[in-house]
Amino acid sequence: MQFFKYHALGNDYLVIDPRDWPTQFTVPQIVRICHRNFGIGSDGILWGPLPARDGAPFALRIFNPDGSEAQKSGNGLRIFCRYLFDRGLVKLEPFRVHTPGGIVEATVHDQGRSVTVQMGRVSFDSAKIPVVGAPREVIREQLAVDGETLQFTSATVGNPHCVVERPGTTTADVHRLGPLIEWHSNFPERTNVQFLAVRDRANIAIEIWERGAGYTLASGSSSSAAAAVAHRLGLVDRDVTVHMPGGRITINIDHNYGITMTGPVTRVADGTMAAEMLEDMQ
Repeated sequence: MQFFKYHALGNDYLVIDPRDWPTQFTVPQIVRICHRNFGIGSDGILWGPLPARDGAPFALRIFNPDGSEAQKSGNGLRIFCRYLFDRGLVKLEPFRVHTPGGIVEATVHDQGRSVTVQMGRVSFDSAKIPVVGAPREVIREQLAVDGETLQFTSATVGNPHCVVERPGTTTADVHRLGPLIEWHSNFPERTNVQFLAVRDRANIAIEIWERGAGYTLASGSSSSAAAAVAHRLGLVDRDVTVHMPGGRITINIDHNYGITMTGPVTRVADGTMAAEMLEDMQ
């Protein structure tokens, strides 16, 4: 089975064409393939291109390294678009991709090294995210976690996010608080977590705990959600640079909270998986 490996600011994915693997992956297979000691190693698998759907010429499924499925991934989408470009399936004109979290429009630049994705509209509606409780916009609420009272705002950009205003958050803090927030009972479908620090009206910094993947160097959907939340709170303007341990992504927020994300993609390797790696998998 062929694989194609890329990273977007250190967030790495394997692209696997369904024609090379016609049956759906099992959870143990996904976990093994993504494992950095027993498998190829990655932050997830991009399974596509799948047949055209709902007017989009390409469809994509995204699997996390724990075997769960993600509705949408900004970095994963940029990587998938670079893959389509490398295979000659798209050119420099805009095109659409269907994901479980909605259809996005993308444009490849600089021979694939940069990709712009229209991520869709951010919503703060508790029913859409989802967050438990009465219907509302989830703005600056409080969450008690591990002896701390955290102030958070929740949003969805096709997948759920919990943005915590907590300047000075360390990597150790993310590892301690991230999984507790991801699995908190407030979030019935779990949640991605961003720890937000605002630098000025045009720059924010985030640390990320990704649902199903854990600590992550960079995330496109997290950048989109965090920038939208910071704008909703009146802390930044509509053009925002998001700084992460892996690098920077630029975000534009329109008047309806539609998100345009632009960021880099790097090709890492092509290869073939040995069947022996999966011999004891179900």
